[in-house]
Amino acid sequence: MAMENKQQLLDYVIDCLGQLVAEGKTVKPDSDLVNDLGLESVNVMRLLMMLEDELDISIPINILMNVKTPEQLVAAIEPLIGEQ
Repeated sequence: MAMENKQQLLDYVIDCLGQLVAEGKTVKPDSDLVNDLGLESVNVMRLLMMLEDELDISIPINILMNVKTPEQLVAAIEPLIGEQ
């Protein structure tokens, strides 16, 4: 799936997160992945695998050290998409 712009990519990340977080939690661009959404490391890995499969990229695990929100995740992986 070609992500034509940052908003499409953000929408896709939020959609993926919506599948991984507990029911009733609302995923927003500025939601804290751990504190707001309760994302555990196993689900973080599932999220990365979903993104890698869909976007046909390889995401280095260390990219997550500075990522706290879906917006930050998009900013971190967006340059990787351009490398393809």
